[in-house]
Amino acid sequence: MKTKARPSAPRAARPVPDHSTAPVIDLVPSFLRLKRILVPVDFSDYSVKAMRYAVRFAEQFGASLVLVHVAEPVRYPESIIIPPAMEEANRELVKRTRAALAAFAAKEVPARLACQNVVRLGSAYEEITAAAKDTDADLIVIATHGHTGLKHLVLGSTAERVVRHAPCPVLTVREREREFA
Repeated sequence: MKTKARPSAPRAARPVPDHSTAPVIDLVPSFLRLKRILVPVDFSDYSVKAMRYAVRFAEQFGASLVLVHVAEPVRYPESIIIPPAMEEANRELVKRTRAALAAFAAKEVPARLACQNVVRLGSAYEEITAAAKDTDADLIVIATHGHTGLKHLVLGSTAERVVRHAPCPVLTVREREREFA
């Protein structure tokens, strides 16, 4: 024989204990705390996407951002001695790049986040990893481009080299989302 369920009487609200004086237990290990996030910027849509990831991480962890752009220096192929005109060209390149990076940061980084802009001359992956060491970065957020075939085999990718040589964890951001059927 089946019995009908009786409607239950409403429960009295229990008082919520006051934990404000209880000790706070930090459940995040120190190696997962992010203080400084380095973002290589090449001014492409890909680096904008990586920047958006980095901004969200910085907001979540209360971290600061370090934006790095590596410019390819003007080189004089026939000699180790750099003529004064080449040095001036490199200085002008750095000056223009600093202005472009500042404009990029003003557009992409919310004013509430601390941000440092760094411009370096040299090989991209070497300078990015050196900047991560110099700034004591806790994480690098870098966009990856999908090189395939001979170009990837010969050149490799900057993101791949950064992953191999970085002094800290690296988050690579794909340039497009996968489509699922």
